[in-house]
Amino acid sequence: MQLRFREYQKQDFNPLKEIIRETWHYDEFSSPKTASKLAEVFLSSCLTNYTFSQVAVLDDKVVGIILVKDNKIHQCPPGNRLRQIKSIIKLYLSKEGRSVFQIFKDVNEIDKQLLDNCHKTYPAELALFAVSSSHQGMGIGKNLFQTALDYIKRQKLDEFFLFTDTSCNYGFYEHQGMSRRCEKSHIFRFPEHQVKMSFFIYDYNY
Repeated sequence: MQLRFREYQKQDFNPLKEIIRETWHYDEFSSPKTASKLAEVFLSSCLTNYTFSQVAVLDDKVVGIILVKDNKIHQCPPGNRLRQIKSIIKLYLSKEGRSVFQIFKDVNEIDKQLLDNCHKTYPAELALFAVSSSHQGMGIGKNLFQTALDYIKRQKLDEFFLFTDTSCNYGFYEHQGMSRRCEKSHIFRFPEHQVKMSFFIYDYNY
């Protein structure tokens, strides 16, 4: 097996979209078509929000990604913003899409509240980190995370933060030396059930 890391390329979008769809369990609360559109909204939104990217490729198959944003130098490419807008419009065309987009908006609002509760401004953010579930436990995530740390050191930034929640393997960040700074719980109500989740900010100081 050959594992390599490189910058994000446009052709990575669809395989990464499927990794995100699987990682955040979108099919558990929406139809397959809507789950795919929601993953597209999420990924296109993340791609408006980074200055450094590394994609893990195993035997020519995309298996993971990490994005970091240096707030001081970040500029969103117009093409990435346009793709985000188009993906939101596509999701909004169906009643189910509008319903699940509300969840997306709720999570964004929770993230904003968490950041406000920290009472500090971070110079950098780990904006996206995902590894295909079928390729976890192989050290890919750890290697991707190290590329992000190396970038942050090169930029001479003294700390960074990330958002995560109980739908993810948030314990990974503690194993990498990050600290939980803020948390908030929220109940999402669906027609037939409800789900309680906790959301966190973790940060890392050099």
